[in-house]
Amino acid sequence: MTATDAMPVSPTTSQPGRSRSGTALGGFSWTFVRLELRRMLRNRRTVIFTLVMPTVFFLLFGTDRGYRADSAGNGNVTAYVLISMAVYGAMLATTSGGASVSIERAAGWSRQLRLTPLRPIAYIAVKVTVAMAMALASVLVVGLVGSFSGAEMPGDVWVLSLLLAWLCAVVFAAFGLFMGYLLPSENVMQILGPVLAMLSFAGGLFVPLDQMGATFASLAKITPVYGVGVIARYPLTHDGSLAVAVLNVLVWTTVFTVGAAWRFRRDTARV
Repeated sequence: MTATDAMPVSPTTSQPGRSRSGTALGGFSWTFVRLELRRMLRNRRTVIFTLVMPTVFFLLFGTDRGYRADSAGNGNVTAYVLISMAVYGAMLATTSGGASVSIERAAGWSRQLRLTPLRPIAYIAVKVTVAMAMALASVLVVGLVGSFSGAEMPGDVWVLSLLLAWLCAVVFAAFGLFMGYLLPSENVMQILGPVLAMLSFAGGLFVPLDQMGATFASLAKITPVYGVGVIARYPLTHDGSLAVAVLNVLVWTTVFTVGAAWRFRRDTARV
């Protein structure tokens, strides 16, 4: 990715001394969102990482003939794996979208934002919106492939599970932003990729919690992956505590969002 690609056009123009508080929505702009989304789609590595990899994992690990024959809740095991891979794809997409700020920091773009009316919360909102758009694409691709690959569950479960997998991934959009401000730009996703894989194992996304033992199952509940996985699979299996899962998502989303806003303020304050 070139420095030009990494530095989107500012959504607003500014004049010295212009107040941020006087800008509608703190400087949030749908034009800015479109430019950011177009920039991400031009990055082949991002497209492969977020759209292709989860689908390949589903085809490798979820389409076994035995999985298609065995039941899981209201569907079969293939459907169970499909939802888990949809969650994983949404995680990859949102984290990648949020972590792109690390490249902008290296290019000096974050410091330039201090000269514009763009408020930290509006900048974070733009990044989260773009990350969620990429996550939606990832979830839809996995779901489409799964519908032709033996996944079986009621129609309302299809819609609700994939919708929840997408919506709950907002926690990882905030996670990606936070990590993007903490890690160096040249290897941010090389670090976060394995981290997400380990969190997925620890949070019961790749391995059901009832196969992990009591100690690991208890520890899984404090990971940021646990809540997303339980909520997305709940329409299919009705397993796990929905209240605990929702609390998990809310707490981690708040923690990462506050952390991202704090790091953004520190970066822009250096101008």
